[in-house]
Amino acid sequence: MYPLIRNRRLRTSESIRRLIRETLVTPDDFLVPLFVVEGNGIKEEIASMPNYFRLSLDNLEKEVKELWNMGLCAVLLFVKVDDNLKDNKGTEAINPNGLMQRAIKTVKNACPQMLVMTDVALDPFSSYGHDGIVAEGQILNDETTEVLAEMSVSHAKAGADFVAPSDMMDGRILTIREALEDEGFTNTGIMAYSAKYASAFYGPFRDALDSAPVDIANVPKDKKTYQMDYANRYEAIKETQMDIDEGADIVMVKPGLCYLDIVREIKNEVEVPVAVYQVSGEYAMVKAAAEKGWLDHDAVVLEQLTAIKRAGADIIASYFAKDFVRTLG
Repeated sequence: MYPLIRNRRLRTSESIRRLIRETLVTPDDFLVPLFVVEGNGIKEEIASMPNYFRLSLDNLEKEVKELWNMGLCAVLLFVKVDDNLKDNKGTEAINPNGLMQRAIKTVKNACPQMLVMTDVALDPFSSYGHDGIVAEGQILNDETTEVLAEMSVSHAKAGADFVAPSDMMDGRILTIREALEDEGFTNTGIMAYSAKYASAFYGPFRDALDSAPVDIANVPKDKKTYQMDYANRYEAIKETQMDIDEGADIVMVKPGLCYLDIVREIKNEVEVPVAVYQVSGEYAMVKAAAEKGWLDHDAVVLEQLTAIKRAGADIIASYFAKDFVRTLG
């Protein structure tokens, strides 16, 4: 007891603090989200996500090579498709020569060792901006899961290492797993967005992909009938365990900072890797505050990333990945 034990002895210098530090963030922790568009020579900044870009396939190739050289070894692909390719069935999502399928091949051709995960949901392909098929004011669950399974097989055929269903339809993990097995893709993994909350932090992402729900009659104006209520905790454990039972290899909590209690509870309960998505709104807030001079950008980014990992994240999907690596110098 005091004065024999003085806890501050272990804080007296940077050297001792580094020596006993419990949580370290490294480039190996990151999954880098990338936004892909049609065209050539396009590197278009997203207005609500400063210094983050939509990339055409030629620039996607350059980007993944840069990421690999920086020590970042995994990407999560999203595509922004033209409005004339959108419908209520996600038809373009299963086009073998669609933008996602070509993006997967582009990454694998440019950098074969880069781990490629792909977004599996209908909202980028939906004329209504929803993650599922819409009928009579409802999001159809079972019909949607069948399309998601086809979509996943299409991604696997193009070379994806993991598919990442972000839709929150019931039973979709089992449907996808069975479809992959039936097609011989036994080694294609599934990263399930298991505890994805109906959050207000997704706005800039929806700007990036033009995927917000449309405001028209007989179409739900939000995603609260399938994404989780942010007031709920036990439900997250239930959803996650069901996804694991259905065949998920990795589970995810989304968003990050407001849900670190959920991350820790899930990490304590499961025996698979846990991913956390530090989402677009979290990114945009830090960038805006730093631009105003209200926050030290690099210090806040490191503190947030450390908090996410300390809470139990094995994988961090973050738009700050390159910023973080650059600070390592």
